[in-house]
Amino acid sequence: MRGNFVSSAAVTACAAVLTLPFLATPAGATPSGDARPGTTPAGTPRPGTSAPPGARGTASAKGAPERASSALRRAARPRAALRAAGAARRQSLALPGATRSLPLVPLGPTRRTTGRTPAPARGVPAREVKPFSLVGIVWEDAARELRGTAQVRTRALSTGTWSDWQDIETHGDRPDPGTPEARGKGVRGATAPLWVGPSDAVEVRVRPDTGAGAPRETRALPPGMRLELVDPGKDPARPAARPRPRSGGSAPQAPLATDDDHAASAANAPLAPVGALEILAASKAESARDVAATHVDVHAAGEKTPADGREEGGDPEDQALPGTTDPGDGTDTGASPTGRWVGPRPRIVTRAGWGADETIREHGFPYDKTVRAAFVHHTASGNTYSCSQSPSVIRGIYRYHVVSSGWRDLGYNFLVDKCGTVYEGRAGGVAKPVRGAHTLGFNTNSMGIAVLGTFARTGPSGAAVEAVAAITAWKLGLYDVNPRGTVTLVSGGGNLFKKGSTVKLKVISGHRDGYATECPGDRLYARLGTIRSAAARLQGR
Repeated sequence: MRGNFVSSAAVTACAAVLTLPFLATPAGATPSGDARPGTTPAGTPRPGTSAPPGARGTASAKGAPERASSALRRAARPRAALRAAGAARRQSLALPGATRSLPLVPLGPTRRTTGRTPAPARGVPAREVKPFSLVGIVWEDAARELRGTAQVRTRALSTGTWSDWQDIETHGDRPDPGTPEARGKGVRGATAPLWVGPSDAVEVRVRPDTGAGAPRETRALPPGMRLELVDPGKDPARPAARPRPRSGGSAPQAPLATDDDHAASAANAPLAPVGALEILAASKAESARDVAATHVDVHAAGEKTPADGREEGGDPEDQALPGTTDPGDGTDTGASPTGRWVGPRPRIVTRAGWGADETIREHGFPYDKTVRAAFVHHTASGNTYSCSQSPSVIRGIYRYHVVSSGWRDLGYNFLVDKCGTVYEGRAGGVAKPVRGAHTLGFNTNSMGIAVLGTFARTGPSGAAVEAVAAITAWKLGLYDVNPRGTVTLVSGGGNLFKKGSTVKLKVISGHRDGYATECPGDRLYARLGTIRSAAARLQGR
């Protein structure tokens, strides 16, 4: 059954904020002037030139017109929005990272497209921009897919040399149709993001699919395409270094700046104290007690609960089927978890640990009733990052999902890097049934685990495979689910299964099993059998 949006009691009610000074916009809304939350101009014009067409500007804090209109805006806005605007002003200058946008313009011949004539390619001619490290392409219609190829080349900030052309995976993820997250006004179609490393110039080209078998409606590119340039910001300050215990003891902690930081961190109680930068590893015997952390206290959070446990306005067809078979096959029988099959808890770097800017996401956490399946992804963000850069890559993906794509939060529940480090993804508590936005049609009662990298032709590291097995053994074990089993789900709608379709899947599946995509790449997909077996062994099966 569909879960509930739960607002933390520690969080004051306010809208999502812009990272621009003196400007705030409710989450999901598109402000005037074509600005979006957390966006700034894509480049700095040279003296005597104007800003590039379509680039988003920054609201000025000076000038009589601004002062004259401020009273009218204050009078027209709800008190909660005013509080949000005040919070934005106080924090905007200190928030890490930035997102800048450039419109894609026609490339080559500009002949008019009629009948079967393919639309011209679009892109961004080579140009200098402010430093960025991650790119992606978005467009306004979230239901529209980009049928074609997208490529980018960038100039390295450190060496001044241009890269070769790199492919951007055109099939991205998004929230399930009909959910509040998908209905948000700011949700957009998007490619997968690509990590390119610190860069200061970019060139992009996108060509539509013009093959003989391509449907006529796909021979035009989605309107309103924009290149998103993401600066993930600097790594968060760390407390003084000290030896890390293998299990037990206390984890390093950092001060929390906002109520949003406190709420995200507190959701991991009792696994770690508020402000913890990581959740420590624990033995299988110790991890059995983690079942207590799966509890979601809706009433304590002050949220009205629908009688059937679904979100208000939810579609009953977009629900997981109640379990009706032997729990040995991985289905949920409705019984309370026993903790018998919980695998050893791996070390997990928290959102505070990788430096999540909690002010850009929506407040509250979307919960399901249980976790019955795990979908494995690759981020399609490239393999050029170093393990020390992993937090930056994750902050870049987070900003791309929230600011560029219009989602409420990072789409994945967990991320894993090439060194085998596990990172907390979407906020709400690593043990709790937090609904993500990772597998269109099957986000309900499942979790998404993304391995940083692209694995179409490159294999994942052994450390990454082991880490995926470890996190699935622990999380699925909290809900008494067998990693070797199968599960029956109802599709919420996608390009592989129609809405309402009853689908039998492996408990640990690849993204491509629920959605027509190359994700998680052939080489990572081929390792899913190993992951299932290893996870089952860790559970003691």
